Amino acid sequence: MKKMKNWLLTGLFFMIVSTVFSQGKVTGKITDGTGGLPGANVVIKGSTTGTSTDFDGKFTLTTPSNTGEIVISFLGYDNQTVKFTVSNAGTTDLGTITLVASNSNELSEVVVTSSIIDVAKDRKTPVAVSTIKAAEIQAKLGSQEFPEILKSTPSVYASKAGGGYGDSRIAIRGFDQKNIAVMINGVPINDMENSSVYWSNWAGISDVTSAMQVQRGLGASKLAISSVGGTINIVTKTSDMKEGGSVSSSFGNNNYLKTQASYNTGVMKNGLSASVLFSRTAGDGYVNATEFEGYNYFIALGYKASDKHNFQFTFTGAPQWHDQRSQSPLLSDFLKYGSNGTDPNIKYNADWGMRNGEQYNLKTNYYHKPVMSLNWDYDINSTTKLSTVGYASWGRGGGTNTNGGIRGNNAYSTNNSLRTADGLVNFDLIQNWNSGQPTTLGTRVPVNGRYENSADTGRSSTGVINNTAGISQIASVNSHNWYGAVINLDKKFSENFTFDFGVEGRMYQGIHFQNLIDLLGADVYKNTADVNNNPGYFSTTYAPRPNGNPFVSTDYQDRINYWNDSKVNYYGAFTQLEYTTGNFTAFLQGAISQQAYQRIDHFKYTYDSPLAKTGFKTITGGDIKAGANYNINEHHNVFVNGGIYSKQPFFNAVYPNNASIVNPNLTNEKIKAVEVGYGFRSGIFNANLNAYYTTWDDRFTTATDQAPTNPSGYYTFQGVNEIHKGLELDVTAKPIDKLKLNGMISIGDWKYSGNATSSRFDVANNPISGDQPLYLDGVKVGNNAQTTMAIGAAYEILNGLNVDANLNYSEKLFGNIDVSKFSAANNKGAMELPGFATTDAGVSYKWNISPKIGALNFRLNVNNVFDKIFINESFTNIFTSDYKTAPTTANPAGVTYAQAGEVYNGVATANRVYFGYGRTWNFSLRYDF
Repeated sequence: MKKMKNWLLTGLFFMIVSTVFSQGKVTGKITDGTGGLPGANVVIKGSTTGTSTDFDGKFTLTTPSNTGEIVISFLGYDNQTVKFTVSNAGTTDLGTITLVASNSNELSEVVVTSSIIDVAKDRKTPVAVSTIKAAEIQAKLGSQEFPEILKSTPSVYASKAGGGYGDSRIAIRGFDQKNIAVMINGVPINDMENSSVYWSNWAGISDVTSAMQVQRGLGASKLAISSVGGTINIVTKTSDMKEGGSVSSSFGNNNYLKTQASYNTGVMKNGLSASVLFSRTAGDGYVNATEFEGYNYFIALGYKASDKHNFQFTFTGAPQWHDQRSQSPLLSDFLKYGSNGTDPNIKYNADWGMRNGEQYNLKTNYYHKPVMSLNWDYDINSTTKLSTVGYASWGRGGGTNTNGGIRGNNAYSTNNSLRTADGLVNFDLIQNWNSGQPTTLGTRVPVNGRYENSADTGRSSTGVINNTAGISQIASVNSHNWYGAVINLDKKFSENFTFDFGVEGRMYQGIHFQNLIDLLGADVYKNTADVNNNPGYFSTTYAPRPNGNPFVSTDYQDRINYWNDSKVNYYGAFTQLEYTTGNFTAFLQGAISQQAYQRIDHFKYTYDSPLAKTGFKTITGGDIKAGANYNINEHHNVFVNGGIYSKQPFFNAVYPNNASIVNPNLTNEKIKAVEVGYGFRSGIFNANLNAYYTTWDDRFTTATDQAPTNPSGYYTFQGVNEIHKGLELDVTAKPIDKLKLNGMISIGDWKYSGNATSSRFDVANNPISGDQPLYLDGVKVGNNAQTTMAIGAAYEILNGLNVDANLNYSEKLFGNIDVSKFSAANNKGAMELPGFATTDAGVSYKWNISPKIGALNFRLNVNNVFDKIFINESFTNIFTSDYKTAPTTANPAGVTYAQAGEVYNGVATANRVYFGYGRTWNFSLRYDF
């Protein structure tokens, strides 16, 4: 037995020695042709053995085999495979390996370890897709809003809306962002009540984005999500980035200033890794009185327990406040407060004024929405992988506005006695009135020796109210608690078949109420909306600023005017089967979900009322999608996809009119889509051509009933259907090494299909009139440009010095329509706004000081270089041929806006619009180490 043990130990010793001496090393340097590429991934093909290049682009990789291939990847460059041969315990130097910049939409260079993240792959996934990579976001975004980086993408329309920090919006294929799924690392972030995305809550996401992919149409996501128009997939940085960091600063027009610092430890020997980032952004805003301040923090912790287990914990948030322009001014007011009555003041903001000699805004948005997630990726074996993510979000904040009034006028009214000669809110007059001081409107009457504000407008059917009528600044608070998880099992049955199955769950509670921000000189606020405490009197005010504590409760705040909670629970299951063989790929995907809605009202109903807390209303939805891609050869590929989606309604469709009574006409929205595409790839030219056809039926739309006899009633509109169809072409080219070209054109035809009906209800959801026809058939869908074009170029002048420019053109942009205005068969349809073109340009320079010291990066961006003035949104639909003065007996012909000369660039000046920004600029300096 002892002799056998000796033989075993000797054999084991020789095995270890043999293994050690059979290992060799492969070295080399990765460049882009001008300098080393730090952080490039180098992996032995067919294994998990890999490393990253150092700051100078150099790498050393230990290999257990004498021959093989390494695969080199770096974001923004085509992957490259290099063969190697190494002797036992020897070292092979592969020399300098130059990567070629990628012209494709492929996102394969981004390391995605989780099967929850549905990334479309070029010439494989059969969807229309565009990819924006980290380098482009970092260079070109500058001081723009995050969605604006996509404006050169086919069928995308990005608008700054009112122009406040984070108030921008985006549409894809004519569908607004409520019908666009936004995913961060595979987790949906659309609001669970109305599917909105508020970009101010994600203002810092660009700082931590590795890449962003836009999948137009129903997309490649396995989840049953709101991807009617498309899916925006955002892949953020992780903790296992290569060791290093950066410090940067950027400044621009209107006192814009952003500072940022970040550091990554890289994966340490014990498997732990960490990444942190912090930034601050502030400025005065381009639009008058839109000051802002925002912060962004990102913490990522990783642990690679073994080759099978990888954990990633992230915690990120962006507390911010910003003054807004939330009410679109009349086009006539832009002209009135501009130059000579013909040059509009595009920065005009009707929501602010001076108070005691200082700037004061009616509208301030403040919010803090931290998100925490824990990802666990488990490689069970070579064919099976389990990916799990659990996440939570605690949103805290709201937006200010005013209520009440003075002798029938509110603070938002234009051309009234509460405004100064330059069109601003006369806060000094409001304060004097509220506090009982003599004003040009008279003197207020106190109640029991104090001045009470309330929701009274100052005028009723019996006359003027002077005692409880004043103007207060209040906040509409919309906080939430949100918890969710996604689990996906990825199983490869064979070389051809891959099967995914997963489950998803989300629990959401929205907390909605109003509180006092400023009494504007009054003593107390009288609240009569709470039937359980009527009247209630309040004088405590709250600053409209985000709380730095992400877990702070809102229970300490007083409530006025309304207080209700919304609960939405979502449970779903999904599956996907993918078949791949040679040049052919196909998939079949299906998902089913149940969404349950509950409404709790603390004000409108007495505590013992059954309507104070409803039961859950459960609605089932789901989708089925299929597609196939065929690579004809190395240059050509074609694809087709289609799907049907039964989409559950939003919360306000289940409980309309802010009441606890279920909508009697409740139905799911139905989306059907089909798409075909063609792709061409070559060494110098790439192109994608797509055609799509989407129908969207049974949209739910409401409008408040303004009739004096039914002020709490509402209208619903049934049978509101739309058809969206179009063509998209995008191209990239690299005719010479230093020149890159890009272009795109998208032509859409988005319109309403068929006529709809209108129904009128009282506050108890009882019908009070029969169905009325609405003549919508053929009316164009408004508020998004149906034709967009872009052309751009980037050129390397010298080593490290680059210039680029991009021209964007938009037309077939129609005014937003109110469907209730289409009761006549001979309506004029939707008003078309004039088309416009803008040019953006930039210059960048990278100075590699030395491998030990680091590199400096300089970037200058100029947006709308030629200071083009253009209207990018209209919230009304008034034609120049509409009557300004209706026909009368004295003047049977009437007077149109065109006849009255009240027209600007072909648009009637009675419309409420937003102008886009004029010329803006920013300069940034970043130090990488």
